[in-house]
Amino acid sequence: MKTLVTGSNGFIAGYLCAELLEAGHEVVGIDNFGKYGRVAKSYDSHARYRLVEGDVKDTQLLKELIADCDHFVVCAAMIGGISYFHKYAYDLIAENERITASSFDAAIWAWREKKKLQKVTVLSSSMVFESTTEFPTPEGAQLRSPPPLSTYGFQKLATEYFARGAWEQYQLPYTIVRPFNCVGIGEGRALGEHEIWSGNVKLAMSHVVPDLVQKVLKGQDPLHILGDGSQVRHYTYGGDLARGIRVCVEHPAARNEDFNISTARSTTVLELAELIWRKIHGPHKPFRVVSDPAFDYDVQRRVPDVSKSKRLLGFEALTSLEQILDEVVPWVREQVEAGRI
Repeated sequence: MKTLVTGSNGFIAGYLCAELLEAGHEVVGIDNFGKYGRVAKSYDSHARYRLVEGDVKDTQLLKELIADCDHFVVCAAMIGGISYFHKYAYDLIAENERITASSFDAAIWAWREKKKLQKVTVLSSSMVFESTTEFPTPEGAQLRSPPPLSTYGFQKLATEYFARGAWEQYQLPYTIVRPFNCVGIGEGRALGEHEIWSGNVKLAMSHVVPDLVQKVLKGQDPLHILGDGSQVRHYTYGGDLARGIRVCVEHPAARNEDFNISTARSTTVLELAELIWRKIHGPHKPFRVVSDPAFDYDVQRRVPDVSKSKRLLGFEALTSLEQILDEVVPWVREQVEAGRI
């Protein structure tokens, strides 16, 4: 199968491209390098991988790339850490709407004119559940919950409506994928990231795991956390997310369905902070924290129901948080020592 992946140099898409190639796909990636700049990937020279530098909003270019593809994975989006939601409130919704419309225009054209495209797989976000009161949150809750408050969450919900609208009008099959709290290695500071200080340490990506790791590695004591630490998250390994997305692309039961792709394990920010602290300092150094003011869009509970992906697709995200940290901590230490974080 030949698969087009937009935003292919991104964090999750980087894991996904490697996963697709490992599974035998021919992969065409497109990225404008606007978020991180040019970042080398392990598969750049793979015989079945082609990287195109270009803007996804260029619909004609997308049509040229998708014309002979079996699958289309829409990953490209303007996204950063939590500070992005505040600094780029307008740009997030405006730019991502342009990206989404261009992607679906090309997909509908390929579906109708070229007759080879089988389906579009769309990366949404757990932020569509930003205002939900259902926990664990099942697929479908986004349709009966109040709308997301952040422009990013609202636009991601709109992306899901693009998929459903393209099916209703043009019968373009789709799958909606909602990743939860991706954690892994290889993500650098976004070029437009808002500079934030947390105590005496500048945040690296405004993503909680690498930022807590780098603060502990730099000796911050007490450790600064956003809010009181009671926020609940499901930290999911990038490799697991990539496998889940690939299964959504390939599995016939995923047609015209939506899936929460996540670990089943709930972890508070305070539990995460202490786990990182112990991983780096060992069991004897006292663990102390101080709370910084939380951001407005720092959702307090993000707890997915993951039973549907297990039931229909046979997919489970099984990499533990401890295993993830065994990989992330040495990588962040290397980045700190090299002066990149």
